[in-house]
Order: sequence, then structure tokens, then C-alpha cells
Amino acid sequence: MKKEELKEILKSLEEEDYYIKADLHIHSNESDGKMTPYEIVEQAARRGLKYISIADHNTIDAYLNTNILKEDIVIPAVEFDCYYRGNLIHILGYGINIDDKDIEKLYCKTRLGRTLNLYRLLRLRCPKKVIERIKEAGGIAVLAHPCCYWTFNPDKFVKGLVDMGLEGVEVYYPYNGLRKIVKFYSRKTVKEIAEKYNLIKTGGTDSHGKTLL
Repeated sequence: MKKEELKEILKSLEEEDYYIKADLHIHSNESDGKMTPYEIVEQAARRGLKYISIADHNTIDAYLNTNILKEDIVIPAVEFDCYYRGNLIHILGYGINIDDKDIEKLYCKTRLGRTLNLYRLLRLRCPKKVIERIKEAGGIAVLAHPCCYWTFNPDKFVKGLVDMGLEGVEVYYPYNGLRKIVKFYSRKTVKEIAEKYNLIKTGGTDSHGKTLL
């Protein structure tokens, strides 16, 4: 799928489409999820989802070790750990070329770097480099669950990443109580910031369990 085609798909999805037609943030057992990539695809198909993305931490093994990209509903993705303004942030890369050799340098080669939070903190990537590599690999760089980051000025926080080339933010996300992540500001604020900077609005459950949320 070409980048412009993917952009049009993402832009076409409205808030009411997420979790019913699309779930673009799912973790498999190739990082810290419970389901195999095949189980995720099968469950998504049974639920009638039109688009899904497995966005494992710092790896695309869900795609390299399977043939799930042959399924029309699958949009390839990855979620990178980065350090930015005192926060461990996550940047999603949608529609990346999984054969790209430059972005491959950002992937973690050990399982601990995909699953163990403490170990993942030992290798925090530069967000500017991550965004550049995602785009060079034909992908779209999106800030994951922005309400979870500590900042007094979320507008300035996001704008700094936009200046680095960020193209989207995850707006449609079940912030309340999921994995007991603290919410520092509202989803409404995130949506307003996305619209202010003309960013693509994405969404997903961030599911790590044995069933899709």
C-alpha cells in the first residue's frame, strides 16, 4: 500500500469507526502481548474489523515470522520507545516497508528489549531519528497515547514533535484505566491539538491480552 493511499484510509476513519471497524494498536506475543499474530487476525476477522495493526514494541517480527501481511485487513506497524522532554514516549510507524534496512537499525534484537519495561529503558531512541526513519521507510509517524505523558503544555509538547516531522497523533484510545496509565490531560485536548496542526487522528485499544478489547 502506498503512503498516500494509507493516509486517505486513516483520514477517512472517524471516532465511531474505532474498535468497530478499526483497531490500529494491538500487541502480539512477539513483544508483550498474549496472542499470536495469527490469533489476532482471526479474532479481528470474526469481529468484522476492516483494518488492524499489530504494533509491537521495537520489533516487526509479527510480520517477518508470519504471512499475515497477505490479509487485506492488516496495516503493518511498529511502536518505538523514545525519550523526549523527560518522558518515555512511544512513536508508532504505520505502513512501513518491513524490508527497509535503515529502519531495521532501530529494532531491538533481544526479546527483553521488546517485553521488559526496565530493559527497554536502557535503549531509548531519539524521536527525531525515529520519525525520520519511519518516513524514509515509507511510513507515517504517529504519537501514541499522548494523554499519558507528563507536560504542563501539551500543545508545545506535540508541536516540538511536529517540527521533527510527526504526521499524526493517537486520539481514539481508551485512556480511562487501561493498564492503569495515568491520564494527565483530556482526549478532547489531544483532538484539538491534532486539528490545530492538521495531524492525522488514529486510534486503537493498545490491547495486550488474550482477546481484543
